[in-house]
Amino acid sequence: MAAFDDLMAFQRETEALGEVAGRLGWDQETVMPRGAAEQRSEEMAAMEAVLHARRTDSRVGEWLAAAEAPDAAGQAQLREIRRSFERNTKVPVALASEIARVTSMAQGVWAEARASEDWATFQPVLEHVVRLRREEGAALAAGGDVYDALLEDYEPGTSAAEIEAMFGELRAGLVDLRARVLGSDIDLPRLSGTFDEAGQLALSRELAETFGYDMGHGRIDKAVHPFSSGSGLDVRITTRTSPEDPFNCFYSTIHEVGHAAYEQGVDRAYLLTPIGRGASMGVHESQSRIFENQLGRSRAFCGYLLNRMKATFGDFGVSDPETFYGAVNRVHPGFIRTEADEVHYNLHIMMRFDLERSLIAGDLTVADLPEAWNARFEADFGQAVDRPSHGCLQDVHWSVGLFGYFPTYTLGNIYAGCLYEALEAAIPDLDAQLAEGHLAGATDWLRDNLQRHGALMTPPETIERACGTAPTPGPLLAYLNAKFGGLYGV
Repeated sequence: MAAFDDLMAFQRETEALGEVAGRLGWDQETVMPRGAAEQRSEEMAAMEAVLHARRTDSRVGEWLAAAEAPDAAGQAQLREIRRSFERNTKVPVALASEIARVTSMAQGVWAEARASEDWATFQPVLEHVVRLRREEGAALAAGGDVYDALLEDYEPGTSAAEIEAMFGELRAGLVDLRARVLGSDIDLPRLSGTFDEAGQLALSRELAETFGYDMGHGRIDKAVHPFSSGSGLDVRITTRTSPEDPFNCFYSTIHEVGHAAYEQGVDRAYLLTPIGRGASMGVHESQSRIFENQLGRSRAFCGYLLNRMKATFGDFGVSDPETFYGAVNRVHPGFIRTEADEVHYNLHIMMRFDLERSLIAGDLTVADLPEAWNARFEADFGQAVDRPSHGCLQDVHWSVGLFGYFPTYTLGNIYAGCLYEALEAAIPDLDAQLAEGHLAGATDWLRDNLQRHGALMTPPETIERACGTAPTPGPLLAYLNAKFGGLYGV
């Protein structure tokens, strides 16, 4: 047990330092002065050098060779530490540090380029990021598929070929549903008017707490691109506001609360350990998407939200719950992934998945990315992209090197479909609870059946244990067809 105990003590310090590095990232996206970006990139590089040195410390290998796990949780800890050690020892420290420095700097360049519609300024920076991530992927792959090696950071044990097959099955159903919906004679309403920022932020905080977010161990700030950060006792989220579109604020908040609730719900015995966080980004997305969509956009909860919006904003032209439910779930092609309805959302992800695989493989150059993006978007969505912020400058992910992250959003939707099917079976009066704004039944079920386990199990095992069956696209397609078929009479 001595080797196991020594390893876990060392790992706890590494995890704590990782949380400090994460806090630097949170600060950069929320309150850091704009002029501090250059210095922050050096700080992030220094932190990554320290973390990389710890993750590749020769003693970790020696402890792993000698350690005996006391129980199943200990075995999972060793699995995760071994995976991290084997991956990190393949990447030179200079490369790891350079990736941290460049992606920290690139994030600021992306934000400025997005705001000024200036692709030319961002292009050389993204080219640098892609080169670095290709180099890292090649080191990790050791002769295997470079994209698969990068994907392992976000969805361990899954290959791009497996994702492609699952996406192919889902895509066919989505394209059919979209054609039927857009061919319907029914035109659902949209909100009109303006909604003050103070009211949006106040109601978004209320919604966060309604969905179980523990503000005693968290906070809500504004950011260009909403995100969740941290784990355990310090889990922070961000949101954004739009005067004409309060749903952007409310559903961004609920989405990020799903992520945060997962981290806050992990068993405290796993705090600051490798299994004291979500099992994967796909499993993480299952929580944010089921919070946002199956629960937050349900007919039952929309009735509750309508009343809370009336109390906050007064009369805003929609008083009928069914009309409001239609406005929340209106299907419309649009440029922005984060604003997409449930029918279109996964088509946005599939496009990005294909493009980033081509970028990493070298089949697509960064210089040709805008043209490739625009052509694919027009083919998939029937609209010509009118400006870079509506095209390949809209997402932060590639600027910070998150190649392999995008497919986990749709994996999360697939997992959420399976979880919702199990949740409905477990709580027969779920809709009645949601109509009263009582989310505890649903969120407690998710915490007990999935969140508290953290990374104790592999991602597929985590979902299968909660649902009782292996994940497939079937439940998600059934949910979408029932919901939007009913709304649009198709």
